[in-house]
Amino acid sequence: MNRRNYLTAMLAGLIAAPFALLFRKTNKAGDAVFWQIDPDKCIQCGRCETECILPHSAVKCVHQFESCGYCLFCSGYYHDNRVNFDTAGENLRCPTDAIIRRYIEDPYFEYTIDEDQCVGCGKCVKGCKSFGNGSLFLQVRHGLCKNCNQCRIAAVCPSNAFTQVSANAPYLFKRPPEAPE
Repeated sequence: MNRRNYLTAMLAGLIAAPFALLFRKTNKAGDAVFWQIDPDKCIQCGRCETECILPHSAVKCVHQFESCGYCLFCSGYYHDNRVNFDTAGENLRCPTDAIIRRYIEDPYFEYTIDEDQCVGCGKCVKGCKSFGNGSLFLQVRHGLCKNCNQCRIAAVCPSNAFTQVSANAPYLFKRPPEAPE
């Protein structure tokens, strides 16, 4: 980028900034709002992956470790109808290999999400919800989301799980994390 293009871009940004603040989405209290998924309403339909306007969905699986059982058999990680109890590709639920399984001690394993690999399909969330404790769930990652005035995913969500939340509390949890004692 040459100096002229840089100065033009900076000037355009300075001119646009007041308008962005003027037209930002706010709630009745005047706080900025963001799109988020209510994990209690989400049915893991798969539309978060396919309907987002971004090339890679801003919706990602997150793992609430405080609720996890660290199971040897994680139904979010493995298919219910697996052939053998091993980590072979045909036994894994995630189509993009976004879940990383790490041995802790017998019989416990830790499952983490590689958000760069996650496409927001919700298959692991559905598995965790069907047999596990629901510690996996979908969230809109605000660093990726464009926060559209009318979110395309929200418009097609069959369970109305998309809602707007205050910037002061931008994430909704499956169940609130328990306070440490």
